[in-house]
Amino acid sequence: MSFDNFYAELHEKLKNVVPEPEIQIKAEIAWEINKLKAEKNAVILGHNYMEAALFHSIPDHVGDSLGLSRIAAQTDKDIILFCGVRFMAETAKILNPEKTVLLPAKKAGCSLAESITAQDVRNLRKKFPGVPVVTYVNTYADVKAESDICCTSGNAKAVVESFKSDTIIFLPDEYLAGNVARETGKHIIFPTRKSVADDTLLDAQMIGWHGRCEVHEQFSVKDIQDIRAQYPDVAILAHPECSPEVVAASDYANSTQAMIRYVEETNAPQYLILTECAMGDNIAAANPEKEMLRLCRVRCPHMNEITLEDTLDSLQNDRYIIEVPEEIRVRAVKAVQRMIEIG
Repeated sequence: MSFDNFYAELHEKLKNVVPEPEIQIKAEIAWEINKLKAEKNAVILGHNYMEAALFHSIPDHVGDSLGLSRIAAQTDKDIILFCGVRFMAETAKILNPEKTVLLPAKKAGCSLAESITAQDVRNLRKKFPGVPVVTYVNTYADVKAESDICCTSGNAKAVVESFKSDTIIFLPDEYLAGNVARETGKHIIFPTRKSVADDTLLDAQMIGWHGRCEVHEQFSVKDIQDIRAQYPDVAILAHPECSPEVVAASDYANSTQAMIRYVEETNAPQYLILTECAMGDNIAAANPEKEMLRLCRVRCPHMNEITLEDTLDSLQNDRYIIEVPEEIRVRAVKAVQRMIEIG
């Protein structure tokens, strides 16, 4: 494909969501990236939260954490360049220790991943001996290594139900845990709250933690009520990292990939996606016939660190290489593989 054809296709897709001068600049950078990834035998994975100009131009595969984990586990390329945040690139390295894994930003952290440490998990295991630990994939490698199994927002319910234990420790997302507890009919408590006494823990079927996504926690039931007052027939889709109250007030809640499928396969007058802002742009670009409403509080500051410019630099200079100590990786890979198997 020539650059002119590449630009024409990108322009047609992005013309309603990205200013035209920006499309030209981004297309030139993306063209260089695509040439270089072929030369270096690299695969580019792009999370659904990437900016539209990147999302629609350079990834070989796009999706949510679970889908991209599956692809990372199967790739035969020498280099995996992950356009996402650090815990995602770490997961790719956990599954591919012999490959070079690159992250196009020095940090690209995550409020959920930073809400819990490996020592926190060890402390919980000591307090609740024998209780299985389910850890959200939005955690760093050392936390995964202390877990029995990982989960994503899309398979969290199935993962919890795969255990026959009377009690489950579910970490670290407070809201995702609450939503899973509601779906499974389990009584959940949060021992990190000062108001929870030790004797109440005996009745708990799920034990949660106090982590939250700094983006999803901003959506409220009032937001939904205000939108429905203006657009009574709107289909409201919420990510399970939103509060249980917001999820209950929405029409559908699931992983980012499942929300994309919902928009593709249904015909509502309007759609409102309660998740990271960039994903709304990406869905709008891919589905120009669908009317997408906007309720953006803020872009995820960590996902926003991944740019086309830095992705080109990363591929040119092998920056930044992700490493996971082998003693942590061999324990973490068991939890990640179990997650992938459940699907």
